Amino acid sequence: MRGQNPLESQVLESLSDPENQGHPLHETLGQLWEAHHSLLNRIERIARVSDGYQSIVRDREMTLSARFDKQLRQLEKVARISDRYQTMLRDLNIALKEASTHDALTGIANRRLLTERLREETERAKRYSRPLCVVMVDIDRFKAINDDHGHEVGDNVLMEVVRVMEAEIREHDLCGRWGGEEFLLLMPETSTESAVRIMERLRQAVAKLRVRVNDDSLSVTVSLGMAQLRHDENYSSAINRADVALLRAKRNGRDRYELAD
Repeated sequence: MRGQNPLESQVLESLSDPENQGHPLHETLGQLWEAHHSLLNRIERIARVSDGYQSIVRDREMTLSARFDKQLRQLEKVARISDRYQTMLRDLNIALKEASTHDALTGIANRRLLTERLREETERAKRYSRPLCVVMVDIDRFKAINDDHGHEVGDNVLMEVVRVMEAEIREHDLCGRWGGEEFLLLMPETSTESAVRIMERLRQAVAKLRVRVNDDSLSVTVSLGMAQLRHDENYSSAINRADVALLRAKRNGRDRYELAD
């Protein structure tokens, strides 16, 4: 309850004094006193309503803030999940692209990637009048290796030959599996003379290779055929000429290279 101030106390004493009850202003003063108290009560009720409303608004603001914080945390969680999902999709796309352009066994370029690079390098070689050589490489008597020792040994031979080829070719050359035991070497910016030196070095490195078979070892050789791209032909024609040269190397005793006509 609100305390009385000195003026209110004085008015109350005047109203309660019996000697003042006959005074002409006694009734008026009493009415003013009642009006004053009524007004004060109304003000107090309004104040209580206002305090209650402000309390409700405060609680609502706190509730909205809490809800906002909760939703913000949920959004942050969704964003983290989305980031992980995007990373997984990116890694999956890279893996799918790798699988579509590289040989599953040896890990080198497959025929699809080789064809794409052949098309690009052929266009570049013709545009700038630069030399381009393609080499077909075939493992000698590979069918006999599979028949005599099994496909697991055959797979080991393929991987070992690939390891040697990748070690012998230059950084800007591309080695890929054309099919079966046949490989293709794409050599941009390479003249016939340079390609011959690389083929001979490669042939000798493979001839020194020994693939372990149980307690024994297996020697391997390769035959090679090379063609330099002509200005008036496409890459398919160059590959066909390199393939003819490879067949000639096979007929002439294997473990050798031949040049296309």
